[in-house]
This record gives sequence, C-alpha cells and structure tokens, in this order.
Amino acid sequence: MDEKPPTLTERRKAATQLELARAAARLFTDRGPDATTAEEIAAAGGVALRTFYRYFRTKEDAVAPLLTVGADHWRARLAASDRSVDPLIAIEQAIAEALTPPDAEVEGVHWTRGLLRAGADDPALMNVWYRVNRESEAKLRGIILELGGPSVDELTARLVAAAATDAIRIALEAWAETDDPELGPGSPAERAVQNFRRLSAGLTSV
Repeated sequence: MDEKPPTLTERRKAATQLELARAAARLFTDRGPDATTAEEIAAAGGVALRTFYRYFRTKEDAVAPLLTVGADHWRARLAASDRSVDPLIAIEQAIAEALTPPDAEVEGVHWTRGLLRAGADDPALMNVWYRVNRESEAKLRGIILELGGPSVDELTARLVAAAATDAIRIALEAWAETDDPELGPGSPAERAVQNFRRLSAGLTSV
C-alpha cells in the first residue's frame, strides 16, 4: 500500500528541522560543538529555544535531518534504478551519482566533511552520525530485496546493505580527514565505489 503524502503541518515541521540542521552544521563547523549552544542554533534557525527542544533532545541531534537527507537521496536513486541492471552494479552507480556534485549538492558533501571534522573530538556528534547510518542501512535492506527479486534471501540483503552503507560511511570519514577534492581522484564518490567493490567482492551477483 502506498504511503500517504505528508500533510502541510508535517512538511512545515520537516522544513523547520532541516533549517535548524543547516544552522547547527554551520555553527559546529565554524566553532565546534563545545563552543555552540542550543540557544544559538535555535536563534540561527529562527525559532524559540522551546521549539528547538520539541524537535531535538540535544544540540548534536539537530544535525540528523541534514545527514538523513543525504542518505534518503542515495537510497531513492537506488530504488529508481533499472531493474535489468545487476543490483551490485546498480548500487555502485547510485553511490557514485549521489556523491557526485552537483547532484549531491554542496550541503550533501560539504557539510558532512565539516561535521565529521567537528565530531572528531565529540562522541555525541559522532553517535548521531552512526545512528543515521544504522537507520539508513535498515531501510536499504528492503530496497535490495526488491531489486534482487525472489532469489535474494534476507541474509544476503543484510550483508549487501551493510557493505553499501559502510562503503559510503568509511569513504566520507576518510575523505574528511584530507583536503582532497569533491570530484575526481580521492573524492567521496571514488572512495565509496572502491570500498563497495572490495566489501562485496565475495558476491558475484545478487
């Protein structure tokens, strides 16, 4: 059964949360999490502090919507891939496209680098990063099962979902530690595709 489209109230809430996430990402990148308060994020996002805490438990939680947008973006690309293409190839293509600007847009990659650097000394911020990745991995399993058809079992779907998610996560984490460009050699897209090929090497097809 198709999901119902979001209501106007839900769309407004999501827009506000994303605006707060952008504000948090800017402040964390510029100042670091320790020097940033929830009050400052709320003010930068144009809401009262009480409203901020209706949406997020902590200041670090505020970046989750921005990270989730990137994860949703790449899964949507994979879900829309050509069913005649081998799923492993489709995953590679979706990863490369999602992490390649301008499709990924600057915020999809640029802010991730800033947040990962800011999170190097902030376990709470990294916990948000890992949580978003775990949630994306769980959602990815269903897409892989659909792409692979009846020949794909649950365990294989879980393994492929883990490989794809970790390929992207590790690529972005490694890239954030460098000054490598967003395109070309050393880019997130190149790193992630190479990671996925290595992690999925034992699976000739799905």
